[in-house]
Amino acid sequence: MRADKGARSRKKDPEGRMPLGDHLRELRRRLMLAAAGILVGAVGGWFLYEPLFEEMVAPLEAIGSLNFTTVGQAFDLRIQVAIFLGLFLTSPWWIGQLWMFVTPGLTRKERVYSISFILAGAALFVGGGALAWWVLPHAVQILTSFTPTQALNLLDARTYFAFFMRVILVFGIAFLLPLAMVGLNFLGVVSGRTYLKAWRWAVLAAFAFTAIANPLPDAWSMVIMGGAISLLFFLAVGICFVRDRQVARRRAAHDAALGI
Repeated sequence: MRADKGARSRKKDPEGRMPLGDHLRELRRRLMLAAAGILVGAVGGWFLYEPLFEEMVAPLEAIGSLNFTTVGQAFDLRIQVAIFLGLFLTSPWWIGQLWMFVTPGLTRKERVYSISFILAGAALFVGGGALAWWVLPHAVQILTSFTPTQALNLLDARTYFAFFMRVILVFGIAFLLPLAMVGLNFLGVVSGRTYLKAWRWAVLAAFAFTAIANPLPDAWSMVIMGGAISLLFFLAVGICFVRDRQVARRRAAHDAALGI
């Protein structure tokens, strides 16, 4: 009933403005729908745990083994990995819920465009995670190669999986930043010209981020990942410029029709 009331409030205001209370109720509703979708995805992730486990421990076959330190740790780990998989499997759903919350005032045509944003967001999120997944096996092999020959690599299972999931999740979220840039542009908050003026800082931030988040100690992986994020930044800037020109043409046509 409250959600219907919030929807009616948006319909009454063509610009999509809502009272603060309706905004908070709408946010709660979107978050609950997103969480429900992730929970459903986690159920599927539960059954995908075994093949994922085999892939994640493959780099350790010749250099070490995982150690489960408590009786229930394997069960807890399976739940965590299932939720982690749920995030990826349902990324179009929860990204769509967040997008629909921040863009309540879009026209019907712009809502059609928003489907492209949702699909692009899901692709970027999964793409960032896939890039991190490609790097991680090499990272494990390189980092464990520093173990002295007199020692063994007995890795705590929780710590090892947390390392994998954290790196994948961080890069997945990082790849969503260009989508957030375009979203702010569509909302009229930031122009493409403003983004372009800050391109040096953006590139610096991209490489600084990869230098910190990249698990590999070599420079080439940092260049590849930082370059990918920088490329996405400039792609987002280009989309913003196209959008700004469309808005400027519509505004000029509207002013001309009014004789301004």
